[in-house]
Amino acid sequence: MTTLAEALEALIAATSRGLALRDIQVALSARGLERVPDRTLRRRLTALVAAGRVRKEGTSRDVRYFPAQTEQSGAQDAGIALSTDGQAILETVRKPLSARRLTGYDASLLRDYVPGRTWYLDEQRRAHLHRAGRVLKSSDPAGTFARQVYERLLIDLAWSSSRLEGNTYSRLDTENLLERGQVASGKDTREAQMILNHKKAIELLVEGAQEIAFNRYTVCNLHAALSENLLSDRQDEGRVRQREVGITGTTYLPLGIPQQLNELLDQLLVTAEAIPDPFEQAFFAMVHLPYLQPFIDVNKRTSRLAANIPLIRHNLCPLSFIDVPEQLYVEATLGVYELRRTTLLADLFVWAYERSAARYRIVRDSVPQPDPIRLRYRNALSLFVQEIVRSPARASTDCSADLLNSLGVAPEDHEAFAVLAKATIADLHDGVIARYGLRPGEFDAWKNARAPMR
Repeated sequence: MTTLAEALEALIAATSRGLALRDIQVALSARGLERVPDRTLRRRLTALVAAGRVRKEGTSRDVRYFPAQTEQSGAQDAGIALSTDGQAILETVRKPLSARRLTGYDASLLRDYVPGRTWYLDEQRRAHLHRAGRVLKSSDPAGTFARQVYERLLIDLAWSSSRLEGNTYSRLDTENLLERGQVASGKDTREAQMILNHKKAIELLVEGAQEIAFNRYTVCNLHAALSENLLSDRQDEGRVRQREVGITGTTYLPLGIPQQLNELLDQLLVTAEAIPDPFEQAFFAMVHLPYLQPFIDVNKRTSRLAANIPLIRHNLCPLSFIDVPEQLYVEATLGVYELRRTTLLADLFVWAYERSAARYRIVRDSVPQPDPIRLRYRNALSLFVQEIVRSPARASTDCSADLLNSLGVAPEDHEAFAVLAKATIADLHDGVIARYGLRPGEFDAWKNARAPMR
């Protein structure tokens, strides 16, 4: 059960404009909570301010409450508070290309980083992010929270990450594509492919939550999923590049020697895996994967998905990049490319995570607790549904012990799984088939070939 203090912090973290007392009352009411007396609300807010978890500005009736800041603010851009150094980086990378210094890859940025001793995110910021993102007990199996918010996360992350690459699909377009296989009219087919590739990559992370890590297998397979059918040479999918690349809009020229790229990628992954804090790990991936450019393309997309590896493993709220301004994200990345400075990207990372954490706390609180059998046997249920739909000659949905054992269902759960499986087949419709890995044509053929199973 979310406490009043946690609800208040989540509401305030979700806005950069601040909330007045009356705004907070309206927001709490919209979430179906009983009205809290103003005096009690002020007392809770005062305690949050004293703990450094929210910030108060203004006096008397003009008081507004803002997300906590971990550094002195230099300015704002797109409504996002920037540190003084972040603002300085922004001013530098906004100069014309002709006024910016040519740069190449500097391996010392990676080699000088010592896990547990070097920190891009200071202790105060890390503590703040842990407060914002911790929703489950540390003893819960890896990926539990990601599965609880999976349907919302899938659409949010696929849409937001694609949008940061210039994809013009709307969120509704993305939802229709992922849930119904409906391609938006008048759009480039590459845009649909990009979003569908994100779906595969997100599934890899969530379904493999207990196996994913900062290693070649995970990162290269993330890249392969994200780049499928988007590169001129299919051999480049999931493989370290064998030739030089250039990046438009920057004075940065990435490293071009394959042997060095392979060595540095290995060092990058070993370093990332050794970092003791999940948020520092996530941010490290966002800094170093794009900076090294180990793949021929799709490096930033890979870094955004890789940033979720430690968050999913530790059952923290995932990072969906919802509402992140595309231009500011590009400029923060340029700060790493051209200046080897991470502060602006850190400002954006913290802001983006606050919004994601607030969003998924609310999502989790607004939905019923998941069926433990469905949660435990998510993959087995998908395989069962696929078997039924793709085998129209099957006479029934009978769940034999041999079948359930082959799906990995424990004997003590056979009866409960059989009830769930039969109900799932009975309720199957074209709006939910994507979650079971089915295409519209397969479902239509099954539906037309036989009467619904009841």
